[in-house]
Amino acid sequence: MSLKATFLGTGTSQGIPIIACDCEVCKSNNSKDKRLRSSVFVQSGDSNIIIDTGPDFRYQVLRANIKRLDAILFTHQHRDHIAGLDDVRSFNFKQKKAMPVYGNSWVIEQLKREFHYVFENKYPGIPQLEIDIIENKKFHIGHLPIIPVQVFHHKLPVFGFRILDFTYITDANYIPEPELDKIYGSKVLVLNALQREKHLSHFNLDEALKMIEIIKPEKAYLTHISHSLGLHDQVSKELPSNVFLAFDGLSITLQ
Repeated sequence: MSLKATFLGTGTSQGIPIIACDCEVCKSNNSKDKRLRSSVFVQSGDSNIIIDTGPDFRYQVLRANIKRLDAILFTHQHRDHIAGLDDVRSFNFKQKKAMPVYGNSWVIEQLKREFHYVFENKYPGIPQLEIDIIENKKFHIGHLPIIPVQVFHHKLPVFGFRILDFTYITDANYIPEPELDKIYGSKVLVLNALQREKHLSHFNLDEALKMIEIIKPEKAYLTHISHSLGLHDQVSKELPSNVFLAFDGLSITLQ
């Protein structure tokens, strides 16, 4: 079964450019230095899935011309990963059914707080959601197997996801050894690399590259990037031959 992944956003919580910032990255004219909040669109078989619906969700879907969505996976409950969920209404109207939403119990509780009107009101214009609380074990969306990978964002448990030979991990700075076993053999690994300096809750560039050396995917793509990492073209020259900076709009296909 083939898989296509399209990066809808590759930036950190503030995106790039950052409001009121005059650094060379935020002022860059290179489109690859313009980053919306992190999200990815995965297509495989009869399943269209988006991982995370940040504040840019509406624009990301329009920009990528996504016409059908079968499910949403959430990595964790921070606002830069959930804030755009209200715009799922358009898919409700077009597809005439509720949207399956998958997340751990903490994510679902945060959704109930942030979007309380969805769960408390019966107004016909609100998003229609089918809530699926997931644990750290394999499940399926349609015929597509999804393997959660529990990583840590400082002390917060966060899910990455392995879908066939594609593994997507964002907002992490520690991957326990048993979870690494789920990732080994991935042809493509997507991993967060926030900046060059060490960070409390994210892999920095050196840490991400060391983790890639351990996992040994055929190819790796870095995401959840801040302006502190540097210009896309300059950083790209420093990377190993099988490691790439992801950028908004990039699509990759696995056979």
